This record gives sequence, C-alpha cells and structure tokens, in this order.
Amino acid sequence: MNIETRQVSTVAELRTAAADDHVQQIVVSAPIADVPGLRLSPGQTLTGIDAQVALRFASGSDGLELSSDNQVHGLELFADPDRRVVFNDTTVDGLGRLVLHDLTVEGVVRLLARDRVLSGHVEAHDIDIRTADARGYEERPKGYGVEVIPGAFTLWNQHDDRAVTITADLTGLSAGRAGAPVRGSGIFVSGGGETGGRLVAHRLETGAVHSDGGIAPGTPNRITGGVFVVSGAFVASVRNQGPVTTYGPNDMVLDNWGTVDRWIADGKVTSYGPSAIGFVNFGTVDRLELNALIETFGQGSRGFNVYTGTVRSAEFERVVTHADGAVGMQISQPVGEITVRRGIETWGGTGDSLVKGVVIRLAATALSIKPGGSARKIAIAGGLITHGESVNPLELHGAIDSLEISGGLVAAGGGFEKI
Repeated sequence: MNIETRQVSTVAELRTAAADDHVQQIVVSAPIADVPGLRLSPGQTLTGIDAQVALRFASGSDGLELSSDNQVHGLELFADPDRRVVFNDTTVDGLGRLVLHDLTVEGVVRLLARDRVLSGHVEAHDIDIRTADARGYEERPKGYGVEVIPGAFTLWNQHDDRAVTITADLTGLSAGRAGAPVRGSGIFVSGGGETGGRLVAHRLETGAVHSDGGIAPGTPNRITGGVFVVSGAFVASVRNQGPVTTYGPNDMVLDNWGTVDRWIADGKVTSYGPSAIGFVNFGTVDRLELNALIETFGQGSRGFNVYTGTVRSAEFERVVTHADGAVGMQISQPVGEITVRRGIETWGGTGDSLVKGVVIRLAATALSIKPGGSARKIAIAGGLITHGESVNPLELHGAIDSLEISGGLVAAGGGFEKI
C-alpha cells in the first residue's frame, strides 16, 4: 500500500484526503472555513503547515472525530462553544494511541471510552481551550449526593468493567480566560466510578484554568470543578502550574474523588461563588502541596475540606476566606500531617454552606476538626485568625496527636459575651 502526505486548502480536498486510507498525513496549508464534521481514518495525522492555520467548523456542527492511532497537532480548531470540537468514534475496537499536541481550540474536547472502545492511550499536550460550554452534556458522574458537570476538556472511561483500563499523559492543558471562563467544569478526568473502568494517567498538568458551571444559586445536588479528578481515575502526578479560578455557585476549584499520588498547585487557587471550595477531597491523595494562596469569596466557600477518603501529607502556603459559613480548613476524616506556612484567616460569620448535597449552617472557623476527623500532626505558622462575630479560631471535635500553632489564636470579631 502506498502511503502519502497530502496538502489541502479547501473543504473538498480535506474531506477527500480524510476518506482516503492511502493518505497517512494531511497537512492543512491555508485556513479553511465552514468545514462540516470531519472524521480521520485510522492511523491518519492532521497537522497545520504553521501554528496559525485554522479549521473553522460549520455552525451547529461537531468538529473533528478521531478513530484510532490518530495524531493532531499544530492547528487552530474552532467549533461552536457547546459543540464537540474534538471527539472520538466509540464504535472502533480501541483508541490505539491518540495524540493531540499544540492546539488552540474553541468548543469541547470530549474523549470517551465506551461501547466498543475497551483500550487505548491518550496523549494531550499544550491544548489551549479558549471558549467551551459543557453544560449540555447530561451524562454526569454521581456521588456524595451530587452530580458533576463534565469539562471543557473531558477524558472519561465510562465502562462498568473494572478490567477496562485507559491510559493517559496530559500536560499543558488550559481553559478559559480571566473574566471569560469556560462553562461547566474546566479539566475533567474520570473512570467508571469506584468499581468501574479505570483511567490511569502518568501526569495531569494544567496551565491557567478559568471556569463557571452556571449552576443556579441554591442548587444542592450539582457541582463542577476547575480541575476535577473523578472516581475511577488514578493519577501519579497532578500539577497546576497556572492559577485555577472558578466563578459560580458550587464550583469547586480543585476536587479529587479519585486516587492521586502527588498533587502540586503552584498557581493561586481562587473561588468567587457560594459553596465553592478551594480544594475538596473525597478520594485519596498521598502528598498534597499548595504553594500559593487559597482564597475564597463566596458564602460557605471553604478553603480546604476532607470529607471522605484521606490525605496522607499536605502542605499549604496560606488559606483565606471572606464570607459567612466559609470555614478555612475542615477535616471530617482521619488524615496524616498538615502544615500551613502563613496561617489561616477567615472574615465571615455564620452562614449556609453545601455539604454532601445538603445545605447546612456553618461558622467561618479557621480550623475545624469535625466528629470522625483526626490528624497525626497539624503545624500552623502564622496563626488561626477569625474576624466574624462569635467565631472561634479553632473547633476540635476529633483527635490531633500533635498540634503546633505559632502566631496565636485570634478571635478578632469578639462577641462571645452574647453566647
């Protein structure tokens, strides 16, 4: 069989090349507009002659469909924000090795293992998603009293069979812009639940992520995440190299339901909406390092939570919250060692907060160890400071083997004489 490279500059040339099994590499040599949905044949590579070459898909149309062993790099790909700009054919026997590299896109990147897709490896590197809206995709993981809206970038093994494993290596993933977030979650990786198919990723590395789930205020059973590792996902290393920011109600910034060996956040972690937690854990994290400020502004938006699972070792730079019901750090399960380098400070009083799908009243305590929560060691430099009236810096209903606080416990809001 003769294998060839073909340059294309029109819709007709592009579609003809993609349908030809003899064409292994398709090179887009000029911008092409109004492209109908396009499917790559197995083994084909699609690339641009330079990084500014763009394919603009027809309005109302999905974009580029991958089959197996495809590579796509050095292109701009534009679809409507709520359409799939890159997705995969789930009727093939396996993904083979899919490689996405150096892409600027508009629309949802949605890669699923389901139907006949029982194996495969996904490489995604340096993908910048300018705009996307994943809110219309109604397949959503469920657990802990809530459902999760998928992301602008979604990689999801949906199989129920635990033996089905998809592997991945994901670096340089960015989504949205400051003040112009993607809608739904930002970066979303998932397996098929705690007993279903597995997604095993060597790395998940992100740049700047800005997301807004568009969830109606007061909705108790729906959440999103700026970067979300969902049940059935096993990630050796998560690294947030840029800031991660969420803007709406119930928009967690960093959320883990899976299993992560090491999670490092080098950029600032910020949420603006109500009940939008900085880092929330329902799975297992062996080592957690947040090297920049966690800051939340919405009512009930806590800085750090461990509700289920555990975190064996965690280091924080600083945690600050600004609203009623916004606990600085709340521990409800046994954890290992927690270190905070520059203190925990809250500015709110008592208010509503979403906890496992139920809205409850919480005081904006700096450090709260709930019944069932415990720690081997907690060391906080910079103190525990609260500014809300009648809000204690420390709430201790569980066990801490070793507690070290330098900088004092300060209840700046006073008001305790009224209790």
